[in-house]
Amino acid sequence: MRSTRRAAPALAAAAALALLGAAVPAAGAVTSERSPAGVVTTERSPAGARCSADVSLLGFTDSLDKTTFEGTPVGGLSALALTRSSRALALADNAGTTPARLYDLGLDSGRGGRLSAEVRGMTTLRRPDGTPYTGADFDGEGLVAERGGRTVLASSETEPSIRRFRLSDGRQVAELQVPQRFRVAPAGQAATNQTFEALAATPDGRVLYAGMEGPLSADGRDAEGRGLQRILRYEAGPGGAYTPAAQHAYRTDPGLGLVELVALADGQLLSLERGFTSGVGNTVRVYRVSATGAADVSGAESLSTVTDQRSWVGKQLLADLVDCPPSGATAEQPQPNPLLDNIEGMALGERLSGDRRTLYLVSDDNNNAAQTTRLYALSVRLPDEARLTGRALLSATDYQPGPTSGTQLPPATVNGVTPPFAGQPIPGFSAVIPATPRSRSASRLLAMPDNGFGAKNNSADFLLRAYVIEPDNRSGEVRVRSHIGFRDPDRKVPFPIVNQDTADRLLTGADFDIESLAWDARGDLWIGEEFGPYLVRTDRTGKVLQAPIPLPDGTKSPQSPDLAAGESPTLPASRGFEAVAASTDGWTLYPILEGARTGDADQRRRVVYEFDVRKSAYTGRTWTFRADEPGLLVGDAAVLDGRRLMLIERDNEMGPSSRVKRLVVTDLDAAGQDGVLPRRTAVDLLRIADPKGVSTPARPGEYGVGPLFSFPLQSVESVLPLGGDRVVVANDNNFPGNDGRIPGRADDTEVIVIDVPGLRG
Repeated sequence: MRSTRRAAPALAAAAALALLGAAVPAAGAVTSERSPAGVVTTERSPAGARCSADVSLLGFTDSLDKTTFEGTPVGGLSALALTRSSRALALADNAGTTPARLYDLGLDSGRGGRLSAEVRGMTTLRRPDGTPYTGADFDGEGLVAERGGRTVLASSETEPSIRRFRLSDGRQVAELQVPQRFRVAPAGQAATNQTFEALAATPDGRVLYAGMEGPLSADGRDAEGRGLQRILRYEAGPGGAYTPAAQHAYRTDPGLGLVELVALADGQLLSLERGFTSGVGNTVRVYRVSATGAADVSGAESLSTVTDQRSWVGKQLLADLVDCPPSGATAEQPQPNPLLDNIEGMALGERLSGDRRTLYLVSDDNNNAAQTTRLYALSVRLPDEARLTGRALLSATDYQPGPTSGTQLPPATVNGVTPPFAGQPIPGFSAVIPATPRSRSASRLLAMPDNGFGAKNNSADFLLRAYVIEPDNRSGEVRVRSHIGFRDPDRKVPFPIVNQDTADRLLTGADFDIESLAWDARGDLWIGEEFGPYLVRTDRTGKVLQAPIPLPDGTKSPQSPDLAAGESPTLPASRGFEAVAASTDGWTLYPILEGARTGDADQRRRVVYEFDVRKSAYTGRTWTFRADEPGLLVGDAAVLDGRRLMLIERDNEMGPSSRVKRLVVTDLDAAGQDGVLPRRTAVDLLRIADPKGVSTPARPGEYGVGPLFSFPLQSVESVLPLGGDRVVVANDNNFPGNDGRIPGRADDTEVIVIDVPGLRG
């Protein structure tokens, strides 16, 4: 969009060559050379300077800034489009009587990875009668170079419009239909300078996306200031004609606008959001967007009424550019990072190693002396989207042999189930590990429920067990083959238990709240527990081998048997060791608190501890995993490889109210000096592609199945990485209290297998 800031005085004439070359290596020092022709070239860093786990800065250049070409200012650049690996087009927005125009950039990757670019030409965009468009009737913001290389599509914010132009002479040859409500008021519901800032076509040219920079008046912003915006989806017809086919709902970050899109394939896109705060500077963020299974919201009078999260496109942050190393950049006005400016254009470039691509960005200087026209090159990791490959269910009312249970529950019917229960229910799984140590097979697993019914005072008749299960993805059923009963016949537990005076001393849900499970190198089992919290060691038959091990820092929950009279707990209830990951060699454990401790100044902090199995003691080393929000929980963790962990991060909602259920990867060896761990979202569990219909046919009233599969169950508490890129995820169904899948029906236990391309990359 065109800023309202005052434009600079007339620009001085400058070199005719526009250069992509002053790239900055990871170390941040500019190492450039100028050829006799004046073209700047720079060695590109193969690794780049990291902005996030998925994005690195390869370089930037200011060589376009305040230059002219054929008497026109090379500024106001609002869109980029690559025509082939060595050529690009840049679209200028318009002011006054300056003609609408495209600049043709030649890119050159020479020997040694050197990159340069020059302006090779300019195309004036003309009306059908051949007269140039100007700032009076054209404000260029989005650009698509069409297949065949003869035409481009350009969006203008003025009306708004999307027009097709011939590159040979710049003449308009077609104009796309724009639904009336997208017109600028009073003709429609759009605001001036808030319309089609983003334009992108899929690689095959069959789909075109036009994104609104700001919301329609009927849509507005939500209470958090997030824009409720529409992306107009066009489909190609005969002769390359595009017609409106659907509208998708997109939610920006608070205070930001959608300024660009890049279409990948299969409903996958990149989005660019940008904002400006006077005296502070710009915010610029790049997102991975998934329109898989996204609803058509054309019929929604207002997006404020679209409450189902599955009806919105999915959005995952790839990088906030404020986190990129400044790398020697300077700014003429206040910026939170001098690298930043008014970035509006984005184009996907060549393939790099692995699943990485070059991503180019360009800033619009608004023809303002205090702003910079800057071109950036990023390396962006873009693996294929996660896919559902297996799903098996265990009925909520699959009672196992054992004494009647639930006798201490109120005799009220909940989700169709009334206690007491004729046997031992399996109230979901809080941990799933291989059935035998070091196995990578998903065919036979050891799955452990928690303490039963959620509290000490209602779970004394629930026996603590781990079940050997076989998920059958062909039949869709989970078969229970046997179980391990946890017990303390050698009286290692130092406090009274329910079955205190029996020979076996079977453990119950009134004794421990068991939440996580891991094999050690000897073949013993380690349980992460929440009442203490404790680590509990048993042999492979479930017999307790030593006294439960408390935290050495004195962290105790309100249910801790070690809590002295009058002593205040330092951990909220049910925030203990929901997660325990074991190293690949089985000699180190990483217990993780589910929530923050009461005294933590940062309530997003989740402490990761290190435990030495040989010494049966904590090492004293800790890390901090920061949840995205204070209310989010760590549901489970497992070692992915080396010292990389995969964690479940979740909210406490279910069904359509679910907002956050995700798998996050971190690396203990990459912690900052403050001990804070980096994080990368590997899978959004609410948005998993199901192209083969693994989750169908849907049961009556079933939520979250189909081409877009969701795991919207309240307590997602089990994750197990398998070989390759496969991951098992399962839920605790809080029997019988959860009904996130089918309203009014107790949730079954679900064991799903997800293929996550590039998981170990």
